[in-house]
Amino acid sequence: MTENHPELQQPAHGPKHKKDLTRRKVVVAGAGAAVAVGAAGTLAASGAFASETSTAASASSTSTAAEACYRLTSETTEGPYYIDADKIRRDITEDKEGIPLTLQLKVIDSETCKPVANAAVDIWHCDALGIYSGYESLSTGGGGGGAPTEAPSGTPTDAPSGTPSGTPTGEPPSGAPSGGTGGGGHQEPTDDERYLRGTWRTDKHGQVTFRTIFPGWYRGRTVHIHTKVHVDGSWTDAGYEGGHTCHTGQFFFDEESVLASAEVEPYSTSTTERTTLSEDTIYDQSGTTGGLLKLKYNKKNIAKGVIGSITMGVDPDTTNDGTSL
Repeated sequence: MTENHPELQQPAHGPKHKKDLTRRKVVVAGAGAAVAVGAAGTLAASGAFASETSTAASASSTSTAAEACYRLTSETTEGPYYIDADKIRRDITEDKEGIPLTLQLKVIDSETCKPVANAAVDIWHCDALGIYSGYESLSTGGGGGGAPTEAPSGTPTDAPSGTPSGTPTGEPPSGAPSGGTGGGGHQEPTDDERYLRGTWRTDKHGQVTFRTIFPGWYRGRTVHIHTKVHVDGSWTDAGYEGGHTCHTGQFFFDEESVLASAEVEPYSTSTTERTTLSEDTIYDQSGTTGGLLKLKYNKKNIAKGVIGSITMGVDPDTTNDGTSL
């Protein structure tokens, strides 16, 4: 059963683009998603996000017409674990344990510098031990090496036993084109779990805020969050319909924050080999343009929570669905 969301019942405005339209529909989530984050060394999400409203308001008040344009944010592979028709919600934590993360995103047109309002922004990522919802049977995460793989389309996923421990299992092989792109054939979901996945609408300032947890890692990839931006669709009682995907990217975390998180449970229990930011084959080493988040947290106690922010420069006229990279 779905719910009505009056605050979302607004048609997307802005120029109508007649090309590259694809059909998509997002089903509204049921009520009562759990918020609490419970584990030794972690905090309840309800307390960790107390400053979210004031922080977002402050960011909004500093926006001016003279705001500098951003270069186009790097496009990346969608990866194999994207699930369309996901939940319309800002808090995607459910009952997953981990360091609370408030993710503050802004979407602007990289040519005009204007905010992109009423866009649908998707985010999805693995849990603290490297497991993706919807694909738990393909994820062994913190169990020690058999974590999810984001291999290029057509790459065998059933490696023979006896594969050397140093053989990378992530996406993609070295030599990917500049810009951090790489292949990623889609996999069909293997279960009905949908934690750490969600979609929400940008406001008139192009801003949207999500509540989640700091992601963990799995073999072959650095710590990251996937994202998509959809435009020219319509918000209805059922969610978001129509339009096209103008951006597919990933957000990344600096090494200092990841090392700090690794000292906190349940991250500290992971036995999975970790790929550093500089070793990752998707991140293009270009800083903010490549998806590197600006992070704020207590350097002496990251378990209290992290605020991550970034502005994404997109081209609303194009289609970048991340499936052909």
